[in-house]
Amino acid sequence: MRLHRLELTGFGPFREKQSVDFESFEHDGIFLIAGRTGAGKSSILDGVCFALYGSVPRYETGDKRLRSDHCAPEDPTEVRLEFTVGDRRWRVTRAPEYQRPARRGGGLTTEPTRAELEELVDGAWTGRAAKPRDVGLFLDEVLGLNAQQFQQVILLAQNRFSRFLLASGTERQSLLRALFGTRRYEEYARELGERSKAAQHELDALGERARTLLDQAERLIAAHELVPAEEAEAEAPLDLAARRAAVDLGQQRASYRLDTLTRERVAADDARTVAEAAHAERVALAKAQAELGRARERLATLEEAGPQIADDRRRLTRARSAEALRAPLETARRAERSAATTAELAASAAAAWGRAVAGTDDAGAPDLSAVVERLTGELAVWTAALAQEAALADGESRKTAAAAEVARLEADVVALDAQRAQVPAELERIDTELEAERAAASRRDPARERHEELTGRLAAAVEAEGLAATQRAAEIDHRDAAAAAAAAAARVAALLQLRLDGYAGELATTLVEGEPCAVCGATAHPSPAAPADEPVTDELLAAAESERDAAAAHERTAADAAKTARERQGAAAARAGGEGVEALRGQLAAATADLAAAERAVERRDALAARRTELAALDHEAEASRASLTERLAEARTRIAALEERVAAAREAVDAARGGHVSVADRVAHATSIRDAGRAAVDARAEAHRAATLAAQARTDVEERVAASVFADAAEANAALAAPRDVEALAERISAHDTQLGAARARMLELELELAGAPTEPVDTEASQAALAAADEGRTEALRAESDARTLVAGLRDLAMQIDQAYAGVAARAADAAAIARLADTVAGRAPNTMKMDLETFVLAAELEEIVAAANLRLSDMSSGRYRLQHTDARAARGAASGLGLEIMDAFTGQSRPAQSLSGGETFLASLALALGLAEVVTARAGGVRLDTLFVDEGFGSLDEETLDLAMRTLDELRQGGRTVGVISHVAAMKEQLPAQLAVEATPAGPSVIRQDAAARV
Repeated sequence: MRLHRLELTGFGPFREKQSVDFESFEHDGIFLIAGRTGAGKSSILDGVCFALYGSVPRYETGDKRLRSDHCAPEDPTEVRLEFTVGDRRWRVTRAPEYQRPARRGGGLTTEPTRAELEELVDGAWTGRAAKPRDVGLFLDEVLGLNAQQFQQVILLAQNRFSRFLLASGTERQSLLRALFGTRRYEEYARELGERSKAAQHELDALGERARTLLDQAERLIAAHELVPAEEAEAEAPLDLAARRAAVDLGQQRASYRLDTLTRERVAADDARTVAEAAHAERVALAKAQAELGRARERLATLEEAGPQIADDRRRLTRARSAEALRAPLETARRAERSAATTAELAASAAAAWGRAVAGTDDAGAPDLSAVVERLTGELAVWTAALAQEAALADGESRKTAAAAEVARLEADVVALDAQRAQVPAELERIDTELEAERAAASRRDPARERHEELTGRLAAAVEAEGLAATQRAAEIDHRDAAAAAAAAAARVAALLQLRLDGYAGELATTLVEGEPCAVCGATAHPSPAAPADEPVTDELLAAAESERDAAAAHERTAADAAKTARERQGAAAARAGGEGVEALRGQLAAATADLAAAERAVERRDALAARRTELAALDHEAEASRASLTERLAEARTRIAALEERVAAAREAVDAARGGHVSVADRVAHATSIRDAGRAAVDARAEAHRAATLAAQARTDVEERVAASVFADAAEANAALAAPRDVEALAERISAHDTQLGAARARMLELELELAGAPTEPVDTEASQAALAAADEGRTEALRAESDARTLVAGLRDLAMQIDQAYAGVAARAADAAAIARLADTVAGRAPNTMKMDLETFVLAAELEEIVAAANLRLSDMSSGRYRLQHTDARAARGAASGLGLEIMDAFTGQSRPAQSLSGGETFLASLALALGLAEVVTARAGGVRLDTLFVDEGFGSLDEETLDLAMRTLDELRQGGRTVGVISHVAAMKEQLPAQLAVEATPAGPSVIRQDAAARV
């Protein structure tokens, strides 16, 4: 992984956007991030960590104040980082949650957390994720390291450098667990413990189940009285074998009872079968007697309806005969009606023809068809002239329209020439006004610059006035804080003096006669000093020192605040140019008026220029329009001449075809009405003759068919006709009566034969019914007793099998439960585990050994062979985590000692070596991620010159293979050794800036 570029906006101490180009340090390999304490050196690493993981290591447990306190409410806060993993280049942008001005309604609103991830593809940034959660999940896959691992292998942050070395076993276990993800081994141990408990619970449950099943079997035997009274009164057996044998004996007795009850049930079945057969025989005889009576009554009813059925049969026969004549009769009636109707229509058509030709030469024409044919020919000639007559009116209309268009075009040409004659004078007037407005508009830019300058100076003057009060308040606060700090220091000095004065009295209280004094050695103590009335205790002195330190810190803070207030007030006054607010307001008002006048001149200039351009364009368009109008005028005159010729020819043809009528159309309409009347009269006469012929034929056919039928005439046949549904109903009623009569006679004969020889009096079935009920009740009781006995036998047999299976399961499960318990105790660090080390600690101990081996490669070199880290798995006291201890082997003494015994510089070297070793192992576990960028934050100030050289040599080795190492420190010697530097400076106004230029490489 290699970092390329970092941008910080409104983040930490940085208000304005600051950029860090890591690629510029690739040639040097190692660079220094320098700056005064508090300037914001570590904030660069905070920005890297926040961009990648959305968290900052320094604020893990405190207030996450990522947004710069120097930001105005409208200023943005954002971090952007470009980096490469493998051969893919990424850019991540994050913004924390902060308050900003609301866009509507005033006040503040919360700007939510924002994140965006992009990839450089073919030279363009392509979005991959756009929500904080999605970006986090995507980066987890891309980076291969979580935040804890990143802070151990790439970002060795401030206050974390020596944490791993000096941590207790429990703290080191928590850190290693986060780095190597070994919590699953703890889950394994917990799951094994739960499985052990579950196995024991299952074993107990199996034993309890076996006892419960025995109790249930014994209660079942007692409830069904399977034990003789003398045995029931004896004491119940307590051992398992005797109780199990008692269950078998009860099962045998239940089987014997079942056999006995089965025989009784078979006898009850036979008795019920006999009673059921006898009752069924008597019921069948009674039923046959009742049915014979009903059959006789039904036959009598059907025979009574015989005359009515005979009459229906005659009606049906005549209706069916008349139905054969229905079609001829209907045809004759329709033919008569049609003949009458057509005769009336023929007379009406003849009258209409007479009225149409009255007073004409055709009034007495004998052959109507010849007249119709002649009129049809003449109409064809006149219809052709009719089209010319319609075209004549259209031609006149078009000629009139063309003449109007010629007049309109001539008027347009005259008006257009008059308008164009005014254009030159208007253009000359506009040019004169435009020249004057251009001179006035040229003063706008100087007026705007003057207005902006005075606006800035006025704002600075207002700020200077406001800061003057802030400055006075800060200086008063500084004065009061300085006085309070001096008083607190004087209080501490007075207490110390009292403490020194009272030491003699305190020593005198410990003197014993005859024993030597701790100061002079004398055994006699003739004049011991008196103790002080109010001794100065350590608590009193510590409280006074705390007050002094707090007062001193407050004084420093007040001094910084006063200095900042003076600097800000001076800067604001300088920006105001030394003038007051009122004077600047007057100058700004005059400048505003000048700017407004210049703006109005610019507007008038632009309007005149646009008007001149528009007028010239309109003149050009008018010239083109006149040419077009002239061309259209010539075309219209030509069109009028052609229309006059066509109208004259059409009028001549129409006059010839009109004859004595008003118009050709009138003559065509008159001739058409006469022709249509003649044609209608011819057609009506032919239709009347055809209908009369058909009516005569239909009458003849009906007379012939009636003569051949059973009817005397057509009227009798019409009277015999019936509706089809009535005929169908008669046929169905007759057929149903015949069928029912035959069935009734057959059934009565069948029943008489069946009852031949049987008594005629009614049969009584109550006695046989009572006997059947008694037999059925006996059978039901026998079935219930047999079912209960069978259920008892099955239940005892099932309980016996379950008892045997339960005790067999207890024996088999006991061995498994013991094996699981031993494994769970061993994994959890309990006996028989003699090392008292759980599974997770054992895995972490193996990882720690690899880390120590990697760290010793550098620690031996940096300590000139004196120190080596050593892993110890000794058991810790009072139940602390064991197996993850670290010791320092000192080659000078040959003894190992705690890491806490190292000096500050030695602690830094050991921590650096251990951190680098940890980075190598974690990197290997993370899939071999290549670390091309590494940061080390602080710790070099505790090293002497020689040790510092050794540490620098170690860091210098890290840049091999193209790696870039960033070191954060304010040690002067490192500034001399590392020419590549990134300077972080706090400005007088408060916010810090990052300098990365030639000046920063000094």
